[in-house]
Amino acid sequence: MRIRGPRRPSSAAVFSAAVFSAAVLSGCAHHGAGAYSAAAAPAAAPALVPGSNPFAGIQIYRAPYSNAENAQHRLEASSPADAALVAKIAAQPQASWFGSWSGDVKTSVTNYVNAAERAGQLALLVAYNVPNRDCGQYSAGGASDSGAYLEWIKGFAAGIGSRRAVVVLEPDALGLLTQCLSPDDQAKRLDMIHQAVLALKAQPGTSVYIDAGHSHWGPASDMAERLKKAGIADARGFALNTSNFRADDELLPFARDLIAALGTDTHFVIDSSRNGNGPAPAGDPQDWCNPEGRAIGRAPTSDTGNPAQDAFLWLKRPGESDGECKGGPAAGQWFEARALEMARNAKW
Repeated sequence: MRIRGPRRPSSAAVFSAAVFSAAVLSGCAHHGAGAYSAAAAPAAAPALVPGSNPFAGIQIYRAPYSNAENAQHRLEASSPADAALVAKIAAQPQASWFGSWSGDVKTSVTNYVNAAERAGQLALLVAYNVPNRDCGQYSAGGASDSGAYLEWIKGFAAGIGSRRAVVVLEPDALGLLTQCLSPDDQAKRLDMIHQAVLALKAQPGTSVYIDAGHSHWGPASDMAERLKKAGIADARGFALNTSNFRADDELLPFARDLIAALGTDTHFVIDSSRNGNGPAPAGDPQDWCNPEGRAIGRAPTSDTGNPAQDAFLWLKRPGESDGECKGGPAAGQWFEARALEMARNAKW
């Protein structure tokens, strides 16, 4: 059962190394919370305490020039009410995604983590480049083979270096494991993810969460076996609901069952970016793709009230399309009608 959405970010949402470096070094004028100013840079982010919640006591970096922020500024003159709605999205810190579109990944990651560190904030990154990504669907792509992937991951890790960062590793890679891969390729993918965990974990300030799909993708026992083979014992934990719409009250029991099935002391995060109204009603074979009537969920926070849950995060950027369905543009492009609807439907 394929119940999730593709993620490929647009070029507007991913900084090129040259443009991003220029913005950071020049301290470009920037509207909205989280702006970085070279003239008054805060102290660098504090070092990570080993074994602690990486989100506790630190803000997640909110990068400038997102699709939402650009739309907000464009709408301010023509439609202030719509601009205020989009501002609900633009104001929240959201993950930055890295893949083949990122160019030299070491340079791109270095620039992003540098900017977060200069702001005294935490870089939140998604690695999305596993071979045969998305089973050739809307977000098809990825590295050519396992060797190319592991070299890419080494560059990713080197870009972080000793600075502080959180990495969510390969959305859908475990959820789609048996959909389009032979048994041999399944084993290779699980080993690749484990090797990626080890490479990233070797950086002293990096915490890794392996994407584990969501509560409506399959039994917790099945996902637990995949996570074990993918190296969950070496990661900080797992991520749920990346780019999907499942409600918190469905995800939390699933996380509990998954931890029990793993039989190990681990942690998790939930993508709450678009789950404020839960999933679309059943019956649509593409209910994961730009469904109507959804809402942004709770804002990112580490105040979860659950010692096993490190944070609610915004991994998928609300308002960016899931793909060319229901009137939407290509995956990752700005879909303003959906952005306005989700912000209008928000419970806050």
